[in-house]
Amino acid sequence: MVEQANPATIYDSRPWKDEYGPGVSSEMVDLPYKNMSEMVHHACVEYAGKTAFTICLDNGMSASLKYHEVDALSDQFAAYLRHELKLDADDRVAIQLPNCLSYPVAAFGILKAGCVLVNVNPLYTAAEMNHQLKDSGAKVLVIIDMFADKLAQALQGTQVEKVLLVSIAEFFPILKGALIKTVLKLKKQIPEPTRPGESFANALAIGKRLVSANGTARIERTRDDLAVLQYTGGTTGVAKGAMLTHGNILANLAQTVTMTGSALRPGEEVVLTPLPLYHIFAFTFNLLTFFHAGGHNILIPSPRPVSNLRKAFEKFQITRMSGVNILFAGLLKEDWFRQNPPRHLDLAVSGGTALHAATAEEWQKVVGGKIIEGYGLSETSPVLCVNPTMGENRIGTIGIPYPSTEIRIVDENDNPVPPGEAGELVARGPQVFKGYLNRPDETEKALRGGWFHTGDIATMDERGYFRIVDRKKDMIDVSGFNVFPNEVEDCIARIPSITEVAVIGVPQPTGGERVRAYVVSTDPKLTEEDVIKHCRELLTAYKVPKEVIFRQELPKTPVGKILRKDLREEALQEVGAA
Repeated sequence: MVEQANPATIYDSRPWKDEYGPGVSSEMVDLPYKNMSEMVHHACVEYAGKTAFTICLDNGMSASLKYHEVDALSDQFAAYLRHELKLDADDRVAIQLPNCLSYPVAAFGILKAGCVLVNVNPLYTAAEMNHQLKDSGAKVLVIIDMFADKLAQALQGTQVEKVLLVSIAEFFPILKGALIKTVLKLKKQIPEPTRPGESFANALAIGKRLVSANGTARIERTRDDLAVLQYTGGTTGVAKGAMLTHGNILANLAQTVTMTGSALRPGEEVVLTPLPLYHIFAFTFNLLTFFHAGGHNILIPSPRPVSNLRKAFEKFQITRMSGVNILFAGLLKEDWFRQNPPRHLDLAVSGGTALHAATAEEWQKVVGGKIIEGYGLSETSPVLCVNPTMGENRIGTIGIPYPSTEIRIVDENDNPVPPGEAGELVARGPQVFKGYLNRPDETEKALRGGWFHTGDIATMDERGYFRIVDRKKDMIDVSGFNVFPNEVEDCIARIPSITEVAVIGVPQPTGGERVRAYVVSTDPKLTEEDVIKHCRELLTAYKVPKEVIFRQELPKTPVGKILRKDLREEALQEVGAA
């Protein structure tokens, strides 16, 4: 009888180590920076005259900042925070902005001042803002003026001492900026603030005088110091602040640079950023990776509808972009995109939610460039795995671990399971967070045994490629059999007219659950039976949906993740009413 290898030994042997591709190391090649502020300044000096950021509105109006301008403006904001507002190192400053030129100026200024950046979703309700501002202890809030009517309720009981109001027209030429503001006011999209605030432009003007008088206000931070509070868990419960250090984020940046190898061309890339910069994926990958590499970042304030991206594709030769499945699928439905696909776009990276195989295959057929899926979380700065840019891109997988990252698949007792067997994905590496702010019990639970427990169910094949099966909490119990929504959704997404799909379990009176699919279709003739028949041809009987519900739109986060949680709550209310 042949003795089975110990699963722990298999993971320790890192079967993925030969999959990175030519010239790519399986160990992270570290970057020579003590903190993120130093990285930012270094890039600004190296690429001083190049364009760093361009905001592109849906009508094609745009404005830009060069690297040396970003350096000077962020120095001014740092001086304002330190000298005018008298903030100390580690004081929290919250940013609540869509993608705009003020975002990098504010973010980099906060880091230069030694303060902690708190990313806040601009679309949050006043109650959600209030929770995050209280929990983080933010003393300053930088907010887009379009949502300033939430301030009175949002600031109750918080430590916020100063509100800075940002216009989407910031840094546009004077006449264009005035036109944008006039149009927004006519559309009544700029409400009266319900709490007094100072303009961001005025804060920078004060900071400019302070820099002239006192020099820059850059504060030295170490890699162990807190850099960012990234809130997570808002779609499943009360949002928690993941504490990310300068070292965590610099490590993930170094891992990205190592992993991409020669596929990242310093000083040449034009990256499209439709995902919000307050989200950790766009923050680290789009903002920091391409800033470090001297890229030109095209900022899209709102990617919905996807036609908002049309002018950016027409005006700029995009070479790189990131997105989520629903964004890529949406672009593929647009005639203007299919008729004139962006041929310079030779690499797209998908994250945040599962990339449907049908979407990936169609993208590579239409665009011609590679689309690779990665995986990560706010707690991991964010990337843990990605398909190698220089190695084999295996559609349907999240690829292999980032350099210097260890991953295992474990059972409910945290014992490693053999390759091919499903279990929880756990990880450790230099990008894994310090813990949750003010939540020691949840920190201990998440980091037990020295491994971060992701809550995602995954498998690993014999070559070390990982596949996410689903979230633990989303598994459906059908008569004792586990059904993973991702698998059923991927099947349904192959129907050409389906643009959105979500699958959940609906409780049965006799116990267990039945499979229900929610879909959005462009074909009014598509029926429930059509969808079920399609699934019967590709899935085992117990995985086939018992019912299909058609909707005009499914609930989503601002990033584009479909909220199964909301659909489950709706289904539970139906069951309760029955």
